[in-house]
Amino acid sequence: MNFFLQTLKFTVLFVYCLLESLVFLVVPVRKKNVSGEIVLITGAGSGIGRLLAIKFASLGATVVLWDINQEGLNGTVRVARENGAGRVHSYVCDCSKRQDVYRVADQVKKEVGDVSILINNAGVVIGKRFLDCPDSLLDKTMEVNIMAHFWTYKAFIPAMIAANHGHLVSIASCAGLCGGSQAADYCASKYAAIGFAESIDMEMRTLRKTGVKTTIVCPYAINTGMFDGIKSKWPRMLPMLDPEYVAERIINAVRQNQEVLFIPRSVYFLYFLKSFLPMKATVLLEDYFGVLDIMSTFKGRPKKE
Repeated sequence: MNFFLQTLKFTVLFVYCLLESLVFLVVPVRKKNVSGEIVLITGAGSGIGRLLAIKFASLGATVVLWDINQEGLNGTVRVARENGAGRVHSYVCDCSKRQDVYRVADQVKKEVGDVSILINNAGVVIGKRFLDCPDSLLDKTMEVNIMAHFWTYKAFIPAMIAANHGHLVSIASCAGLCGGSQAADYCASKYAAIGFAESIDMEMRTLRKTGVKTTIVCPYAINTGMFDGIKSKWPRMLPMLDPEYVAERIINAVRQNQEVLFIPRSVYFLYFLKSFLPMKATVLLEDYFGVLDIMSTFKGRPKKE
């Protein structure tokens, strides 16, 4: 009898969830107000981090900027204030170092308050074949792209749990959905970032902390300079993404409590195909779209950045 009731309950809720998702495909979810929220963005000195800081500040949020580059932080603060931002705080922080993260996190709590929206955006990419990557750079990839998420979550989640209010945003990558040549360390770190964010989301649900939301963002290559040199084989289907467009999509996803965001939308279809195609067919698909060896022309940002 218990099995029957549990199965019936599951079936009803499962159908409800599917119907709800279909409705929201047609009827947009009402966007939540982020005015007054304290938004911390790592890697805010340039690229997507800078754009997110400007856009959140324009919505009335207090923005806290972290970056290892003081010059980049100064630039973001200046641009944000030129665009009308009032409450902007910047801190130099090396997210690859646990103690630095904890130290600066404590400083933020004392000087600004409890962070309610955490955006793990900082990332690095090497772009070399695995056996050509020095061990020190492999360590750096994992420290920045995933281990930093551990430390920032540990620093800021307790206050979110206590208030049953908050939002955790992981800027992952399509590289966390499929492997690619010359990106073994990067793909590994992004797979880990997705798995970690999903797991924390499950923990929040089991703790009944439904007010703590999660958004996982998986964009294709963004035209910020980080992936300078790579080209899209079929730009109409998998274009190099415009940073402004990506930042706007992320903001909308956060404000609508969207759990997963793939950019561009064609990635949803390609990921669906990957879930059931045999490996040889998947490799053919990746080769056709030019993602199998997309890093072969990679240059990246100049070293000073």
